[in-house]
Amino acid sequence: MNQTIDMLSPKARHYSQLLHREMARQRSRTQTLEQERQAQEDVAQLALRLPDGVRVEDDSLAGRPGKWLLPARVKSFGWVLYFHGGAYQTGSPRTHLNLAAHLALAAGHRLWLPDYRLAPEHPFPAALDDAVAAYQALADKGEGAIALAGDSAGGGLALATALRLRDVQLPVAGLALLSPWTDLTLSGASHQNRAQLDPFFPTPDGLAEAAQRYANSQPLDHPHLSPLFADLSGLPPLCVHVGDHETLLDDSVALVDRAQAAGVEAQLKIWPELWHVWQSYAGRLEESDQSLAELGAFLRQRLLSA
Repeated sequence: MNQTIDMLSPKARHYSQLLHREMARQRSRTQTLEQERQAQEDVAQLALRLPDGVRVEDDSLAGRPGKWLLPARVKSFGWVLYFHGGAYQTGSPRTHLNLAAHLALAAGHRLWLPDYRLAPEHPFPAALDDAVAAYQALADKGEGAIALAGDSAGGGLALATALRLRDVQLPVAGLALLSPWTDLTLSGASHQNRAQLDPFFPTPDGLAEAAQRYANSQPLDHPHLSPLFADLSGLPPLCVHVGDHETLLDDSVALVDRAQAAGVEAQLKIWPELWHVWQSYAGRLEESDQSLAELGAFLRQRLLSA
């Protein structure tokens, strides 16, 4: 099922205006990658609004630090393995704690949010190796099915992880993807026709640089870098949410089209006038809460039926 909704709350419209101004201000400044990483951490800490009913625990798994998001009431012994976004070069469990906590609560399942290695210090396939290792560590616990989820680059990483696991016949209950970056070649037409609407990526330059940093010497259309170009047959059911005002729109549209053509159960929901990973505003915007409620329900259904 592919779906487009046709409403936007006044508060979301106001947030969009503020976000456009703030991102334009940030682009006017020259920052190193390390400064950009720290700025994201600082903003996330100031904006943190964890939901009631979710406990956070710091831990390590498969040799990498991360955070457990543990709902007070769980629906089964399954797991959600969530990969944060940040173009493979920024982001951490701290920057995505609010989003992941709301998703864990909506899904009613335990969630592991790993701090996978970032480029350019650790280029491909470091993040993918960390993702697969995290899956294997959860599977070794023997406590239930595992679903994958992620936003932006983390969505692409979740998809690449599912592909690698499929190839070695390891099960994934489902994939919930939030504005996934599935095409590092940036071939989608939305990089042009949504550029004036997107507060984050008004030009493709930043994404192109991030893609090269992560890919290192590998071709950008490698199926584990750009899983849009992979053989998608045999993947578990997908649920994809994307905003209509983002240049990565076509990454989601083309992914679902190709997945359905490959016989995969895949559904797409396009949210009008919304920006890249608006779910980060969970607890503040009804559109964020509604999207995570629907993605959580999808994950819950997949884990309960696995």
